[in-house]
Amino acid sequence: MSSRELRTAVPGEWARMQTFMDEIFRPFRRAEQRRWAQLYLWALIHVSGKKTPRRMALAKPLPSAAAHGLHRFINASPWDWQPVRRKLARRIAASATPHAWTVAELIIPKRGEHSVGVHRRVDTATGQTVNCQRAMGLFLATATHCFPVDWSIVLDGPWDSDRERRRRARIPETETGRPAGAYVLGYAADVSAQPQLPRIPWVLDLTGWDDACRVLAGLARLRHDVVCEVDPDRLVLTGQHTPTVSTVGELMELRHARQTHVLVRRTAQGRTEAVPIHAYAGTVRLPGLGAGDESASRTYRVLERPDPDGRQPARYWMTTLTDRRVEEVLRLTRSRAAALSTVATLQKRFGVLDFEGRSFPGWHHHMTMALAAYAYQHLYAAPGTLPPEPAEPSGELAGAAS
Repeated sequence: MSSRELRTAVPGEWARMQTFMDEIFRPFRRAEQRRWAQLYLWALIHVSGKKTPRRMALAKPLPSAAAHGLHRFINASPWDWQPVRRKLARRIAASATPHAWTVAELIIPKRGEHSVGVHRRVDTATGQTVNCQRAMGLFLATATHCFPVDWSIVLDGPWDSDRERRRRARIPETETGRPAGAYVLGYAADVSAQPQLPRIPWVLDLTGWDDACRVLAGLARLRHDVVCEVDPDRLVLTGQHTPTVSTVGELMELRHARQTHVLVRRTAQGRTEAVPIHAYAGTVRLPGLGAGDESASRTYRVLERPDPDGRQPARYWMTTLTDRRVEEVLRLTRSRAAALSTVATLQKRFGVLDFEGRSFPGWHHHMTMALAAYAYQHLYAAPGTLPPEPAEPSGELAGAAS
């Protein structure tokens, strides 16, 4: 079945999708690329189960012969995914009211060792060693959704140095192995270079990151505000004339130097309860930066959230939003939970785990189409056609009690 026949079969949706395609996939120069992109997008949204070209082509009204064309569009067609992703980000920013950028990790289990970026690593959740790809995603959080707008695949071990393996996977020379923080700073630099994108805070979970200080310093140089969860042993400087090195955990143990705010927590059972939030009365700076580094003078506020039940360690945040109310800052931290919820949706409904090719361009093509499918469903789909989102983690802070 051709795109014309599919348009006849689903006229209302095809018209909405055509509007979306005309805007987002305008960088495609060839009509054939736009045609297969639209068919691939339609199939990602409507086919249940695994999203591979062969399985997608089994769904009505697509013919089984479409599998070859869908496969070639992803794995062989030479189109640049970055212009498409940038148009998506701009469209989302213009259509919604974004309030934060955030980043989330995606682990893609794999068999074998030939898919681009596949390696063995320890799953921090289970403690087991898994064979997988690891991806970093950029998300734009709004009041109602958290939209994925970019993906990077992490190239660890031999994927950074094995020339033959890189050649077979068609990995560009500019793509090298980098720590997680480098992907965040790359995203931030790309956002800075696009005036159409909003200058809103970056909400990050930097706990367990060896390069957390480098990330904070890099965001400071780019003049981005941040709300970052950090480890209790994160070093900071207090005082101006005679700076003292401390950790955020030690700092918050000084009861005379902190203020307590009471917020409201919604429990999993739907009840509300008061939660104390401690805020350091002064500001802190990052240690270990040169005198000529402009990020050395940036100040941060430190917040501590003790576990309401006393069973888990306290959580700590550093933020440049020193003039914002505590509840406003903590409300922004929900962006992280929203991004994780979106990752779950992408896994269940949009096929981000299902790419079966081996090449670097093919992986990026498939992931770009998944980004587009998610954006289309939330920006263009007819009212009432969206399935419910997976529930966000409970226990989020709802607002100020006093």
